[in-house]
Amino acid sequence: MSDSKNNNKKNMPKINFYWVYGAIFVLLIGFQFLNAGDSASKNISTNKFTQVLNDNDIKEIVIVNRTVAQIYLTDIALDKEAYKQYKKKTLFNQKTPAFAYDFGDLQNFENQLSEARAENNLEFDQKHIEQTSFMDQIFAFLPFIILIAIWLFFMKRMSGGGAGGGGGGQIFNIGKSKAKLFDKDTKVKTTFKDVAGLEGAKEEVQEIVDFLKNPGKYTALGGKIPKGALLVGLPGTGKTLLAKAVAGEAGVPFFSLSGSDFVEMFVGVGASRVRDLFKQAAQKSPSIIFIDEIDAIGRARGKNSMTGGNDERENTLNQLLTEMDGFGTDTNVIVLAATNRADVLDKALMRAGRFDRQIYVDLPDINERQAIFDVHIKPLKLGDDVNIESLAQQTPGFSGADIANMCNEAALIAARHDKKSIEHQDFLDAVDRIVGGLEKKNKVITPKEKETIAFHEAGHATVSWMLEHAAPLVKVTIVPRGQSLGAAWYLPAERMIVQTEQMLDEMCATLGGRAAEKIIFNKISTGALSDLEKVTKQARAMVTVYGLNDEVGNITYYDSSGNDAFVKPYSEETAKTIDKEISKMIEAQYQRAIELLEVHKEKLTILAKLLLEKEVIFKDDLVKVFGKRPFEKEEVKIEKKVEENEPEVKEDTEE
Repeated sequence: MSDSKNNNKKNMPKINFYWVYGAIFVLLIGFQFLNAGDSASKNISTNKFTQVLNDNDIKEIVIVNRTVAQIYLTDIALDKEAYKQYKKKTLFNQKTPAFAYDFGDLQNFENQLSEARAENNLEFDQKHIEQTSFMDQIFAFLPFIILIAIWLFFMKRMSGGGAGGGGGGQIFNIGKSKAKLFDKDTKVKTTFKDVAGLEGAKEEVQEIVDFLKNPGKYTALGGKIPKGALLVGLPGTGKTLLAKAVAGEAGVPFFSLSGSDFVEMFVGVGASRVRDLFKQAAQKSPSIIFIDEIDAIGRARGKNSMTGGNDERENTLNQLLTEMDGFGTDTNVIVLAATNRADVLDKALMRAGRFDRQIYVDLPDINERQAIFDVHIKPLKLGDDVNIESLAQQTPGFSGADIANMCNEAALIAARHDKKSIEHQDFLDAVDRIVGGLEKKNKVITPKEKETIAFHEAGHATVSWMLEHAAPLVKVTIVPRGQSLGAAWYLPAERMIVQTEQMLDEMCATLGGRAAEKIIFNKISTGALSDLEKVTKQARAMVTVYGLNDEVGNITYYDSSGNDAFVKPYSEETAKTIDKEISKMIEAQYQRAIELLEVHKEKLTILAKLLLEKEVIFKDDLVKVFGKRPFEKEEVKIEKKVEENEPEVKEDTEE
């Protein structure tokens, strides 16, 4: 019986209320115009009005809005041949005024009527009315009509209602989940083969997929399937891509949505959507829920003193905590989530039993970058000189998204120059474009400023060439790019740990530009702002974070939890010591750079002049000016000695 009722409901035609409202509005407008047409009165002149008034043909004068007089004639006058046409009535059998007279000044008009009454013994009624038209009334209510229309529009958008009146009923679905479902009917094509690098993270995620495909393999030994896994990493490292691969590989229903999809302007909607999401996932279990950018709802509670316990975001988080690990959570549903800010998440959300695993998705190393390049260059038409290994070496710190952007930028650069294929230089230009910005060759720079910039960049190149632990140079340019007037590109070593000597050498090379200005011009400029900012941060980190300063000692004031944002963890006396040691460290490296450049002043000048001439110089140009780096020969000897030693000595040397 209920099925037949449901079928009858489904077969009933859907009423489009917009058409109904439109029809009513058109009828009202038409009716008003119809009435307006029937009630239209003939405007008369002053002479005609005076004649009708003196003939005693007026029954009533109605002064409307103190500007116009509506003239109603007597029955005797309407029987006259001249006025018979005004005898007709309106649609509702009401009498209409025969004439309308625009009298001008009201005081003069009333004086005229009083004089006519006295002189001719006239008898007619006179009254005043205030009248507004139908359209005036519509315009009076127009702001309210617009607000209601906007409210209905947004309510339909938030409820996901379809076009037309059929979606009107979906306004009550605002508390339903907005998760997009991927199942056998909407299969995702991304697989783990499409995810290059990230071997450790990929292995853990693959294990989660295996949990769902073969649960008996793990539960047979008494184990429990993990409730959730949190993907943590910098932007662009591939967290969402990993989730897509899980959706493509799992073979189970996959619900995907963003943390902001829970947040709404109405109280209680976020918690309702969480309940509905887990209800749908439980009905289709085993299944996976993926919440991207979970920090939108998962931030630590109680951090903001302006909001109380009834904060909508906190209510949503509380419901999520309950659904993930509370009473009645025995469903086979795994929650995957991704965030760039694991440090701001609530401790209750991070505990085992909710997110049992935290999978760190790091920036790719050189081998992983090469694998990522292999993925992104497949659709590109490459030239014969493209060296993927070299590109992987020259892109330290690039994420997977950066590499994808670089490949696309290289293709655009090649197309801009009408090339048939993408050459290696196009990729290098793409790196420059992404890191430094667009070249500004038309920027106005005086010859004196250009010379200063050339010696500044030559100073960087010279000092870094002479220091063992400084990053090797790739190229130097004095062509303005982005906000910088010149730049030097290096190839930093990818170290897992950094020693004091290495950081000091890097600081010295960074200060080489300002030191060169001091030596050559005996003046310094504002061009070293970014250099000073960099070395100051490095020196402060060495003193306060890494404990690499003898005066302050083996102590760190760094708090990884982020709770010391507004609290200074040391005394005023220690602060003075820290400032003193930072200044001493920077000044020592600045003097060291000056001493190095004093020794190689002649070669510094040659390099600067070469830079002024060519605007861009590469590593080969430095080899011609300086020869090989001073410490390279020693490294070669050490390598040969290691090869000749016994295996035990070789192992100790490698360690």
